[in-house]
Amino acid sequence: MSELEVTQDGAVLTVLFNRPEARNAMTFAMYEGLEEACARADAEESVRVLVLRGAGGRAFVAGTDIAQFLEFTSGDDGIAYEARIERVVNPLVYVTVPTVAAVEGACVGGGLALAAACDLRVATASSRFGVPIARTLGNCLSMNTYSLLVHHLGPGRTLDMLLRAKLLSAADAAAAGFVGEVVPDGELDPALASLVETLLGHAPLSMKAAGQAVARLRRAGLPDGDDLVREVFGSADFRAGVRAFVDRGQVSWTGR
Repeated sequence: MSELEVTQDGAVLTVLFNRPEARNAMTFAMYEGLEEACARADAEESVRVLVLRGAGGRAFVAGTDIAQFLEFTSGDDGIAYEARIERVVNPLVYVTVPTVAAVEGACVGGGLALAAACDLRVATASSRFGVPIARTLGNCLSMNTYSLLVHHLGPGRTLDMLLRAKLLSAADAAAAGFVGEVVPDGELDPALASLVETLLGHAPLSMKAAGQAVARLRRAGLPDGDDLVREVFGSADFRAGVRAFVDRGQVSWTGR
């Protein structure tokens, strides 16, 4: 079984994040596989909907595999990492067919960015959404990811979520407009099938124009944020946070 499975059923291309033992935490190879799936969705006329979902029922994606951060030695590693993530997130944003994140369980960190990059989100009632890095790793996000969160949640709710390192419930995410539909636990499959059927019955070019227009509006005035990423990923706090996370220890933040 691959850690990222890409299958096509009729006009629907599905990407399954398949590391349930790690709550589908993303490896760099999985990010690359997702980028290839986005290119396939754009290139093949038979594909009319792209679906992202996680295996195991406990998580959509619980962020990036933290062990990969142990190799970081400077802020420039953070710049390279965020650029690598953007090479996946941006193609997902601009996929020319409707994209759906089917969320069951934890949708946190990089997983929240991937869900936010999709056009639509449907989630089970017990799902949770957030980026709790202020109490876990002590890292930061790229300007592109911050803009995605502010775009969907607004600045106030985004800052409340990030500074308090809190997870939003599915109901809260729906109230914010981030999740379009919340379904009872165990009923994700029929809800997803109904949503896909609706999308397949609608005009492809109308949906493409809507998705592309919203994406262009969000990115029109996107500023550079590499200075922020370099400072945070190059900090002693970040190195201590990663080590504590991997070793299941505690970290005392110093602001350096």
